[in-house]
Amino acid sequence: MAISAAHESELLASVPTGLLIDGQWRDASGGQTLDVEDPSTGETLLSIANATKEDGAAAMDAAAAAQDSWAATPARERGEILRRAFEAVTARIDDFALLMTLEMGKPLAESRGEVTYGAEFLRWFSEEAVRMSGRYAAAPDGKTRMLVNKKPVGPCLLITPWNFPLAMATRKIAPAIAAGCTVVLKPATMTPLTSSLFAQVLSEAGLPDGVVNIIHTTDASGVTGPLIQDPRLRKISFTGSTPVGRSLLADASQNVLRTSMELGGNAPFVVFEDADLDAAVTGAMAAKLRNMGEACTAANRFIVHESVAEAFAEKFAAKMNEMPVARGTEEGSKVGPLIDSKSRDKVHSLVEDAVDGGAKTVTGGAPVDGPGYFYQPTVLTGVPKSARILQEEIFGPVAPISTFSTEDEAVAMANNTEYGLVSFVFTRDLNRGLRIGEKLETGMLGLNAGVVSNAAAPFGGVKQSGLGREGGLEGIEEYLYTQYTSIADPYAY
Repeated sequence: MAISAAHESELLASVPTGLLIDGQWRDASGGQTLDVEDPSTGETLLSIANATKEDGAAAMDAAAAAQDSWAATPARERGEILRRAFEAVTARIDDFALLMTLEMGKPLAESRGEVTYGAEFLRWFSEEAVRMSGRYAAAPDGKTRMLVNKKPVGPCLLITPWNFPLAMATRKIAPAIAAGCTVVLKPATMTPLTSSLFAQVLSEAGLPDGVVNIIHTTDASGVTGPLIQDPRLRKISFTGSTPVGRSLLADASQNVLRTSMELGGNAPFVVFEDADLDAAVTGAMAAKLRNMGEACTAANRFIVHESVAEAFAEKFAAKMNEMPVARGTEEGSKVGPLIDSKSRDKVHSLVEDAVDGGAKTVTGGAPVDGPGYFYQPTVLTGVPKSARILQEEIFGPVAPISTFSTEDEAVAMANNTEYGLVSFVFTRDLNRGLRIGEKLETGMLGLNAGVVSNAAAPFGGVKQSGLGREGGLEGIEEYLYTQYTSIADPYAY
């Protein structure tokens, strides 16, 4: 059922529009605001506070002041707050889903899926909070005892992207809270509203003032730059483009900060001649169209064995043609808008470049007329190796198909990128799948699966796709440091 304008207005009226600093929602110090736009209409949803460097400093002050008491809070209590937040987010799934659809554009069904996925990080890390372990052992020479303990790294700066407004926030905030770290969160200016609603829920769940602070700003470097230079900051976690990640790593090196970087992707989707083509197409739809293709895990290059490439392309195009393109709040919408006009224009330029180089458009290939930033689901075949679309992250509903003839060629094509976040392989031969997986330069692999994200699994890449892992047993380790104590031999008198 379509959502009424009155329902949208009622929800928007409940969302905080200020900065969250030390438990208080406040206006920006200079009174500046920024507009949050609905990408399906181009109209402004809300105007919210636009932080200055003074606001950033106040947020850092609050996080630093709260750090010692939060680190001393029993792990069980930290976990219970996360558990209550999980239950509250889950109970408000419709509110969070609608808000994400309004500010980001994805269809409501996808937004509900993100709420479920994002909430799982709260539940997962509520359980991990009490499982941080060390060890006590005799040194090999027997002369001392070794006590190894895990401690929170301290105040963290977390920078999240616009494409998954809830999941990216929970994936970073939940392990920080569980580990005993305080947080300054800077959400993307295109989709900041979901983070504000989430912060409101955390407060209601009993999170103390100052543990999580939120600053949204159009002056990202001007506000976060001084924070990265602040000696009280201990860690930075960033999800976004590789060029920005490189710059942040350089800045973080000055104070030798702990860093987690989840950067760009150029995922290969490899289909072998023995693959179940119907299953491969189902996987391709999930890997390509999730979030309209605006995901670092989206399949970017479809590498298909020459003997099945034509059949795969036909089946894939037929499925793409069945996907209604409409505002995410409309009943039946399967493909929403891209985030802004710049993103839509980039996607179209990649398609035009491929077609100019000899690629064939099987379906789609053009922007959708009317308001908003919609683009047709598109399948291209015969894409030349020189095409930009095979080297750049598409971030749109476009699937370029290339062919291979041998296993070694498929591996070489898949690895021919500076990125290494995720890869997808479809084959009925399990041994082949495992063999190929070992040869692929990738942090994650979907074997006969088009979606790999799971709160219980380590998310992250290699090469230019980043450093560190989020989620899984590994996720909380990113917010802890190891302290070793050497104890004199208790038997020495």
